Amino acid sequence: MADRRLQVFHTVARLLSFTKAAEELHMTQPAVTFQVRQLEEQFNTRLFDRTHNRISLTDAGRRVYEYAERIFHLYSEMDNSVRELTGDISGVLILGASTTIAEYMLPELLGDFKTRHPEVTIRLKVANTDGIVSQVENNDIDLGVVEAPVNNKNLVVEECRTDQLVLIVPPGHELENEKVVTMSRIAEYPFICREEGSGTREVMIESMQACGVDPGDMRIAMELGSLEAIKGAVESGMGVSILSRATLKKELKLGTLVAIDIDPPINRPFSFVHQKQKFKARAMDELLSFARSYCQSHPV
Repeated sequence: MADRRLQVFHTVARLLSFTKAAEELHMTQPAVTFQVRQLEEQFNTRLFDRTHNRISLTDAGRRVYEYAERIFHLYSEMDNSVRELTGDISGVLILGASTTIAEYMLPELLGDFKTRHPEVTIRLKVANTDGIVSQVENNDIDLGVVEAPVNNKNLVVEECRTDQLVLIVPPGHELENEKVVTMSRIAEYPFICREEGSGTREVMIESMQACGVDPGDMRIAMELGSLEAIKGAVESGMGVSILSRATLKKELKLGTLVAIDIDPPINRPFSFVHQKQKFKARAMDELLSFARSYCQSHPV
């Protein structure tokens, strides 16, 4: 219903990139440029300064962007107000999740939600915790689900579940029969580590420092961005690692990995993250309510 030219302009202004806007809108770049030029012709002024392959908003562009934000906000309120009256729960929700959550928690949750609300379209973006928080801050996603504490006070953070990290070793490893192991003991072995920005890595480093262990003393054998790759490396005897117990159900059942508790325990929250001022569609409220109930009934 909203002016397509204004929608295209708003996306370009938010991303400050015609190329990124075209990708997000599933349009060609010339089509995006054409829509923006039409709007500029309507206002008889430039909305963007284009210099050295970079763009920035002109004074007029900033004014149009401010009004566009208000227009789309009111449009969302109108749309969802009518849907509340009719009992319709539909729309598009853009979720972001860190790797552990996206691969091991969300598939079943979102599958159950879609069964109840087939008219809601969910788009999922996967990145590490830092990346998801950044996308929430930039309004690129409606809701983030992350695996590490979030320190941005401008965001709403709601813990949904507590996760436990454990040491994993291959069968036959000399630590295999230990019930618990300390961080200082773990530091003695070649270690397979998650990439920088990972919530798992961040929580692990904080735990080491709290125990008086210098993270620089870790014998990092390799850094991997894939949980499956890390498990495969440990199974192959290339080192030990620390992962969420929730990610290990298959390997523990098959006996290809051994999980050992850490002393002191390393627990971390899985949390929902969203903007304070962002207007929540009814579909978003329904998903949050469903996810809260799901987490209570499906403990790790």
